[in-house]
Amino acid sequence: MSERYSRSDRVSEAIRRELAQLIATELKDPRVGMISLTAVEITADYAHAKIFYTTLAEGEALQHIQEGLQRASGFLRRELGRRVRIHTTPMLHFVHDETLARADHLSRLIDKALHSGSSRSED
Repeated sequence: MSERYSRSDRVSEAIRRELAQLIATELKDPRVGMISLTAVEITADYAHAKIFYTTLAEGEALQHIQEGLQRASGFLRRELGRRVRIHTTPMLHFVHDETLARADHLSRLIDKALHSGSSRSED
């Protein structure tokens, strides 16, 4: 069981690495700018992969990036199949990773709470 888990981790990392390379060097869609791939979650049968990405873009620009990635998913899947040797090349599903934004928001809330708490203790 743990061997399958390790293989899944290795395959996920290989997919992340190859997709990052493909997006940076081969993808010509102007909607997809600077993104970082943060994680890949793959199903046990390798049929589907969620690719999590971060970007500094917000709002409409983020929507354009998402559309560009989804539009390029067929090309990326085909190229991935040529580079990573697995029995099934997964369907690619791109998901904006909001972990960093949430962490930043929580950090600001904590800072605000600490600042307001120290202001009250001084009164």
